[in-house]
Amino acid sequence: MKVAVDAQLAVGTATGIGEYVRGLIDALRAEGLDVIELSEPKLDPWRFDRRVFWDQVLFPQRVRQVAADVVHCASGTVPIGLTVPYVVTVHDVAWLRVQSHARPYARYYFGRFSVDRYRGAAAIAVDSAFSRDELLAVMPELDPAIVRVVYPGVANDYCTLPRRGGDGQTILAIGTVERRKNLEALIETLPFLEKARLVSVGPYTAYQEECMGIAQSLGVEDRVEFRGYVPREEVLELCAHAAVVAVPSLYEGFGYAAAQAMCAGVPAVVSDQASLPEIVGDGARVVPATDVKRWIEALGAALRGEDDARAQAGRAEAIERFSWANSAREMLAAYETAFATK
Repeated sequence: MKVAVDAQLAVGTATGIGEYVRGLIDALRAEGLDVIELSEPKLDPWRFDRRVFWDQVLFPQRVRQVAADVVHCASGTVPIGLTVPYVVTVHDVAWLRVQSHARPYARYYFGRFSVDRYRGAAAIAVDSAFSRDELLAVMPELDPAIVRVVYPGVANDYCTLPRRGGDGQTILAIGTVERRKNLEALIETLPFLEKARLVSVGPYTAYQEECMGIAQSLGVEDRVEFRGYVPREEVLELCAHAAVVAVPSLYEGFGYAAAQAMCAGVPAVVSDQASLPEIVGDGARVVPATDVKRWIEALGAALRGEDDARAQAGRAEAIERFSWANSAREMLAAYETAFATK
């Protein structure tokens, strides 16, 4: 069986989906699968017009050229009229739930237009039980039997990262700086956490300026650092030293930052929203997303080192739970389902 995987979001400044695609392809090849990685390095996947051109023109052309048996639309978008049996990964349905501030054409394309393409999928993989429930809620006509939860894996460099002990001051936030990440909840804790600093790594959106405005109004702008997209080595170094990884998001289909922190043995504090309680289980503190007092308490404990032993004790279990080998085997079963429809 030859499987073509859409790897366009692994081009350039890859974020969560890019991390997912890279890890999955490597793990599938380790399982002996014939994987054809399809992408176009000359196209910026973060420009909307380039993304649509890839999805709807170049990607289906490449699929025909390689004569794949099964196609994996790993980024959640599907070409119109795809004739090869396909599996799609639905990371979340955020564009239908929490992206009302985005431009209408983007909301439509990544929202209802993309969801409508899922009807033709032979199998659908979702990143969490939460995302499965969300997908079935917006597509009640979908057969639940074809939707399976396949947790993404966490890369080995997090799983083997030497933890050097928390520095007692760094609150690390990883991911695109956008409104649903709720970073203001962290900024609002800083006046009450002496010497604490917030370090955010991830691509900017206009939301960053709003966050800096909040920091300035609270007089803590000198303790808030937005580094933008940084090399992987820098993220790993931050994880090795940070006191805590904080994920205050209002909506996450999976929550890579939380899973990575747990696999790296870094204390984590997450919000009680969406998939985050499911992903961390008993391995991290879970607090109400907008309750600043509870965030102060939870982050304060982590900054004092009170969660270090818990993070180390749960590390091996997290590494097993978010193993790429496990994820690849689950995905192979989805491909076999699709292949059987040829």
